Amino acid sequence: MDEQLNYAPCGFLTLSEEGIILSINQTLLTILDYPFEQVSGKHINTILTVPAQLFYQLYFVPLVKLEKQVEEMYTSLEPRNGKAIPVLINAHQRTHNGILVTECVLIPMRKRNEYENELLIARNAAEEALLAKQKANADLEIALSTLKGKQEELLELNKMNQQFKVNTQRELELARKIQETSLTSPIVNDQIQIESHYKASSELSGDIYGFYQIDQHRYGIIILDVMGHGISSALITMSLHPLFQRLISQGVSAETVMKDLDNHLHSLFANHEEARHYCTAIYLLVDTAQQRIDYVNAGHPPALWQDTDGKQYPLHSTSIPIGMFEDASFQTNTFTYKRGGRLLLYTDGVMDPADPDYLSPILKDHRNIPITKLKDKVIQSLNRQKNVYHKSDDECFILVDLK
Repeated sequence: MDEQLNYAPCGFLTLSEEGIILSINQTLLTILDYPFEQVSGKHINTILTVPAQLFYQLYFVPLVKLEKQVEEMYTSLEPRNGKAIPVLINAHQRTHNGILVTECVLIPMRKRNEYENELLIARNAAEEALLAKQKANADLEIALSTLKGKQEELLELNKMNQQFKVNTQRELELARKIQETSLTSPIVNDQIQIESHYKASSELSGDIYGFYQIDQHRYGIIILDVMGHGISSALITMSLHPLFQRLISQGVSAETVMKDLDNHLHSLFANHEEARHYCTAIYLLVDTAQQRIDYVNAGHPPALWQDTDGKQYPLHSTSIPIGMFEDASFQTNTFTYKRGGRLLLYTDGVMDPADPDYLSPILKDHRNIPITKLKDKVIQSLNRQKNVYHKSDDECFILVDLK
């Protein structure tokens, strides 16, 4: 679990399909006053009050299975001292590394309950005064004044919450712009033309790419997809970007690029195994003078090479994803080409759930149109997929014409 999430101002935990606690952040452990070893691998009932255990089984579990998410559900935790802590829980279910998990954010509601209880007491006091006629008008005014004061406090808290949301959204938008500025611009000359498309599913993306002219005849092209989405994945892509930019610009081998990126990820999580992320990637070193391409595919969807006759060759994976196992080896494959061929590299957000090979006929049917128009054809196809499958994923692809 990364440092920012581990000490976030709210509780966070991940559950298995059976309700076993797979991960839990330090904030929630502090609230519960439990050590990590006492709750990790235990059923969530370990930290729930008895009523909350029933509520979890009767309402939370069926709702997650039906809608894949839960929004603002009220429940209560039982810390070490046994005093129930009311919380609001938001959750969503997804598949992570082939395992169905439920990620939960828990927000303690102790202050809010205190204010609501005080408001309820003040209101009851006012009603009792009116019904029983046991209190004078002065007492009634005091009760009403107390009620008004608590309402004003709640309004101020709501105002602060709204401002926090606005500030957070502003910061995420700035981070998105910073991330997009790192992306490279198209390359067009008499040897090669490279175009790209990038669209994040949320404010920040786990996809990143780069292509660079190394010297007069050599070009380096890379595309990466960090596991997951959002802030944690985006932070990792931004840490990888300056490294692969430097390596590619130096003209090192394809195998060296992947090995150094792999070492970087292992060093990044050396002391935080629970926060470890892996990354799929494919790197191509194109030499237009020798008409040769060296490439390494580290667990990434296969790039597609199409020669001048329209015959296609997928560039399948040659090794495991980077950051997965230490001392991994990365195999370089090489092929030569005739001028006029075309390349397509993409992340899994561009793939069609019903037809993984749908990109192949798009390239073949439009092999004679300019690459910029081909790019528009692929984007149109992606938009149609969204309407059919209602999917939301990062979109990233690169098109290359070798003249």
